[in-house]
Amino acid sequence: MKISQKGLYALQAMMMLARHYNQGAIRIRDVAYEEELPEKFLELILLELKNARILESVRGAKGGYQLRRPPSEIRLSEIIRLIDGPLAPFGDAEQLRSLIDHDAAHRALYQVFLDVRDAAAKILESTSIADIANPSPSPRQKGRRKKNEASILPMVVHGNISRAEK
Repeated sequence: MKISQKGLYALQAMMMLARHYNQGAIRIRDVAYEEELPEKFLELILLELKNARILESVRGAKGGYQLRRPPSEIRLSEIIRLIDGPLAPFGDAEQLRSLIDHDAAHRALYQVFLDVRDAAAKILESTSIADIANPSPSPRQKGRRKKNEASILPMVVHGNISRAEK
């Protein structure tokens, strides 16, 4: 499975809209600014998501886009399939199962691809936009300092120890 830049932009935009769920429609310009995405490309992506009935648009001065359903009901797999197509490198699961049944010499290879596809699909189908829009810290991230959080480090200049460390 390969996720395109368009797919990543779609997921980022959906995350932003999920963070602002129930706050009304959000202008394309605001989504693009907050997520640092190209506005013209984003416009096409949001239109595609609207046509798939994942988003709805609101016209007028307070217009823009908003999620059509709660973020907890929108799965990553739905967005990725819409933007980038099937999750498996050889197409859908049925195609892989057919290859497993009819190509005995390569059955084990196709089974590995089916297992990879099934594992990826399971994760993407069980993860909603709500799960990633405001994620809680993972066990690996706990105890780590935040990106913009200041830290105090000992001052060492060219191998000399500062007074604070003596």
